[in-house]
Amino acid sequence: MAVKKGFLAVGHLPTLFAAFLYFDMSFMVWVLLGPLGVLIAKDLGLTPAEKGLMVATPVLAGAALRIVTGIMVDHLGPKLTGTLLQIASRWYPPEHQGVALGIAGAGNSGTAFAALFAPSLAVAFGWNTVFGLAAIPLAVALAVYLFLAKESPNCPPPQRLADYLSVLKIGDTWWFMFLYSVTFGGFVGLSSSLTIYFNDEFGLSPVTAGYFTAACVFAGSLVRPVGGAIADRIGGVRSLSIMLSIVVIALGLTSLDVWTAVPALAILVVAMLALGMGNGAVFQLVPQRFQKEIGVLTGLVGMAGGIGGFYLASSLGYAKQLTGSYHPGFLIFALLAAAALVMLTGVKSRWRRTWGAQVELGASRL
Repeated sequence: MAVKKGFLAVGHLPTLFAAFLYFDMSFMVWVLLGPLGVLIAKDLGLTPAEKGLMVATPVLAGAALRIVTGIMVDHLGPKLTGTLLQIASRWYPPEHQGVALGIAGAGNSGTAFAALFAPSLAVAFGWNTVFGLAAIPLAVALAVYLFLAKESPNCPPPQRLADYLSVLKIGDTWWFMFLYSVTFGGFVGLSSSLTIYFNDEFGLSPVTAGYFTAACVFAGSLVRPVGGAIADRIGGVRSLSIMLSIVVIALGLTSLDVWTAVPALAILVVAMLALGMGNGAVFQLVPQRFQKEIGVLTGLVGMAGGIGGFYLASSLGYAKQLTGSYHPGFLIFALLAAAALVMLTGVKSRWRRTWGAQVELGASRL
């Protein structure tokens, strides 16, 4: 039996770092409208529903491109395409993919940089100027990526478009899409919405609301590698079940109209911790079930995550406009997380019987 190498002895660390940095800066720009939303809405006179839709639209646009980029990765190569999530995955064997994808995915912390700095820069220079300033770190990240990133020798050969679309006939594809729409959708939806929420709900200034949001996002993004590592150790299904349970409780508590700003922040930090770790757990499972189709699966699952984020961000705005409160929006998403937990409990036995035994980690690790 071959001896498995440790994480540092396999893969390509410069590529992993390039993936993290590029993802970090891209994520920062992707959700930039969220931290700027309070000031933009004030200048444009937006309603709560319009504010929710404004911060949710970039999330939906990113989701729409995930399928295209997933296919391009398999045909043009990960480095050319720039879909860095696959680069980290293909460089690392199955037993380390949870950690590798978690480290690359910790680039979600770019949302924290947006929340931390964008409101202050907007107050000082105007929110229009912030978009131009964001191009500077993007250019640096691109240069680092082009210099350090290297193609993996383990890229599978490209397939026909019909082969990619055939994965939609597999039930597990849809289960993974639903799970990620809750974990990643919850993370990115809250990242885009919390500055507006803290401002509207508790009267915090845009800058202070941005700081509160940054605390939540840092928590959720920095633990994503931890989520992948825990999933590698105790199994993706078990880890994800624990995380979803925490999300249900935390968002359920957030939906109660009894909190002041600091307790609400503490609860949302816990929710974001669980969502971030849940993201790592989902992508620990995906490469085990789908190895040859990892490019298109990453695209499909990522798209579903973006759609979940669009739904959460926009629904919070509509809940505020229709009921005068954000709390129904949090409650509905808590119920979606509960549905995901029930679904996961129902399918885990079948996964262990069927595809779990086929992967290197063995069925007991699911």
